[in-house]
Amino acid sequence: MKILLVEDEAALAGMLSKGLKEAGYEVSVAPDGLIGHDMALKNQFDVLVLDIMLPGINGMQLCKELRRQQIDTPILMLTALGTTENIVAGLDSGADDYLVKPFQFAELEARLRTLGRRKLLGSNNVQSDVLQIGNLSLNTSTRTAALNGEPVNLTATEYRLLEFMLQNRGRVLSRMELLENVWGIDFNMSTNVVDVYVNYLRKKIDINPAQKLIHTMIGMGYILKEDKK
Repeated sequence: MKILLVEDEAALAGMLSKGLKEAGYEVSVAPDGLIGHDMALKNQFDVLVLDIMLPGINGMQLCKELRRQQIDTPILMLTALGTTENIVAGLDSGADDYLVKPFQFAELEARLRTLGRRKLLGSNNVQSDVLQIGNLSLNTSTRTAALNGEPVNLTATEYRLLEFMLQNRGRVLSRMELLENVWGIDFNMSTNVVDVYVNYLRKKIDINPAQKLIHTMIGMGYILKEDKK
């Protein structure tokens, strides 16, 4: 797996680079956001690891710019800021996962493996371009959504959540399952990021109470299905 690590703390960058190389990864290091941006555009990587507090441009700005330029490589954010608000901000910038400093090296490796598998599955799976339920449709080629024929503006994280729920429509999805498949977070059940984003989606696709699609299953999770009422 080829990894780009964008980290301005030389000691941390050296430690992470050494550990990842010893674990069998191919690692390139960029000391600031501008160099990281240039390297991400000119080279093929399997995962990008971005610190948020970077000189030049910060990690969130870098992530947004790469997504704007159609770079869809999985991105893992590193930061010392671990509140739900900061996690949401990082994911909304287009990141796929979020790791709070300080962290155990084993956690970083687990996240990287998850993101690497996600990229591989995404490139190998052959699926219909359009997922649909009721009057809601999602085009996986153009990464756009429509409700009653009208475009629905989704953030990158909202899109991934809706795509996974549509792929599993009619099935109850636990918070843990959503964390693992949408965020790659498979150990921290204390975060309420799933509930935050489900509420974001509800405000965009459940605007008609008579056509509710997202349903809460108390004590179990959420299910995407047409309301038969």
